[in-house]
Amino acid sequence: MNILVTGGAGFIGSALCRHLAADPRNRVINLDKLTYAGNLASLRAVEAAPNYRFVRGDIANEALVGALLREEKIDRVMHLAAETHVDRSIDGPGAFVETNIVGTFHLLKAVLGYWRCLDAEAARAFRFQHISTDEVFGDLPLDAGLFSEETPYAPSSPYSASKAASDHLVRAWHQTFGLPVLLTNCSNNYGPFHFPEKLIPLTILNAIEDKPLPIYGHGSNVRDWLHVEDHVRALVEVGRCGRVGESYNIGGRAERTNLEVVETVCEILDRRRQRANGARHRDLIVFVTDRPGHDRRYAMDISKIERELGWNPAESFEAGLARTVDWYLENEWWWAPIRSGAYRGERLGTLVAAQ
Repeated sequence: MNILVTGGAGFIGSALCRHLAADPRNRVINLDKLTYAGNLASLRAVEAAPNYRFVRGDIANEALVGALLREEKIDRVMHLAAETHVDRSIDGPGAFVETNIVGTFHLLKAVLGYWRCLDAEAARAFRFQHISTDEVFGDLPLDAGLFSEETPYAPSSPYSASKAASDHLVRAWHQTFGLPVLLTNCSNNYGPFHFPEKLIPLTILNAIEDKPLPIYGHGSNVRDWLHVEDHVRALVEVGRCGRVGESYNIGGRAERTNLEVVETVCEILDRRRQRANGARHRDLIVFVTDRPGHDRRYAMDISKIERELGWNPAESFEAGLARTVDWYLENEWWWAPIRSGAYRGERLGTLVAAQ
């Protein structure tokens, strides 16, 4: 299968490219603009593979996308290119509108034009797979149930609002133009090659460097954690067997408060390497002013994808987190250049820039 992955140099996208390119029957085309979070070092394992190709470019460039689709005879588009960090969307929402909404619009236009020119058999087999987030569903009360595929959208941040808009565009291109689409909404991912501004890698790297471990508010916000490799397996199954026009929730069944996550990272690091003064890593925890519009809880009902496609998360949170901590301890070559340049661990999302 010839697969175009947009945003394939990001955290989830690079994991997907590595997974897909491991099968020599696939040809993987990675289209990425290489903004601050795009990192070709994450693709070192496949960069020389004969069935992998990287193209630097913007999903909003319809001519480029159309040429790639035709040249590579693409069978499936897996759309992950997005601005993704809530804090950055508070500081600068414009980039999220441009990439997540306008970019997706131009990508859909290019894909629709390509799909309409395919022969009947190729058109039937073609899929546009859109990867989204649980954050589009908004704030889930601590004592409520789970997000299902039927949960109404109620985004709270500029990021989640932009992703919700892109989801609606994809559905509209299916309903109005017949484009064969598949949608997924995933919970918080974690694992190797995760950009250091996110909670788990930021905690690991700050602890390694003996720096404060900031937690918003009281650390009581709850997230459902999904190992990125489990997510990638789910995406492949949805692309292979998912029903056209349907959406599928993907989660890890691993709800934890932010404080529990940070404390677990600290416990793992205590076992792996002691601090110079003999203190515990959790002594580095500091509570900071909460970010604006911080949703209390996200949690996914994944019964649909389990029932229809036979997928379920294979990695427990405790084992996956321990492996993730070990990866960061062993791979300073990847994260040290980021910490010295693209992101040094500074606080984001304080409303100053947006004002």
